[in-house]
Amino acid sequence: MASDPAELFRQRGIQVTAQRLAVWRAVRGRAHITADRVAEVARAEIGSISLQSVYDALGVLVGEGLVRRIQPAGSPALFEARVADNHHHVICRTCGQVADVDCAIGAAPCLTAADTRGFEIDEAEVIYWGRCPDCATGPTDAA
Repeated sequence: MASDPAELFRQRGIQVTAQRLAVWRAVRGRAHITADRVAEVARAEIGSISLQSVYDALGVLVGEGLVRRIQPAGSPALFEARVADNHHHVICRTCGQVADVDCAIGAAPCLTAADTRGFEIDEAEVIYWGRCPDCATGPTDAA
């Protein structure tokens, strides 16, 4: 994989623009980032970028496999640059913290479904829910 993002884009047939590069750098620099936060980071870098341009750039990057999109239930979509493996996520029900969790059994174990229903499966997404260490040891609500 090319180390220069512009060259990486060219290799994938993606038109190189300042907006796409800024979005790429925002995602690469922060794990599990929302599109709104990507827009803030990109604006700090290049000045002006619309939220629609951010979504368009994210769509292109996700489509080309350079960025991964996850959508936890009840949460906005999150974007990350860790795409080269079959990892999962753990999310705190209290504060919303998201962390990566490697597969416990080995390479891509979740891709072997008991019954594929005729589907050709190429990806699995597992989300574990619980409380992070800070929330688990923090004060609890008194009834």
